[in-house]
Amino acid sequence: MKTRPKIGTVGEMKFVVAQEHVIDFATGGMPAVLSTPRLVALIERTARESMYPFLDENERTVGGEIEIRHLAPTPLGQNVTITTRVIGSEGKAIDFQFDVRDEHEIIARGLHKRGVITVERFAKRVARKAASAR
Repeated sequence: MKTRPKIGTVGEMKFVVAQEHVIDFATGGMPAVLSTPRLVALIERTARESMYPFLDENERTVGGEIEIRHLAPTPLGQNVTITTRVIGSEGKAIDFQFDVRDEHEIIARGLHKRGVITVERFAKRVARKAASAR
């Protein structure tokens, strides 16, 4: 890492809930709402992108843990803001707290942990695993 992120470093993403973000079982009167798996992916992306300024060119972060409370539904067309904050950093682990809001309320909150990896070492590990599965 070039530098370690300071406690309080913030990442933010804004998006409008579109068809690709909603549950796939919105039938029989069930409304189309933001799905938890899609929300998790966007939270991870927000945290990952907030770390770019701190990483060397050959480094990335990968998700290791997520603890989420999805508190409220959000329908199609609503504006959503994801905010991540660094709450700890030790070794290669970066800990985040996150809040997600729609136009009316907090819809999710929780904790997320990412690990800093070197692309080349990670790629070798994946290649070994793929080769052993053949």
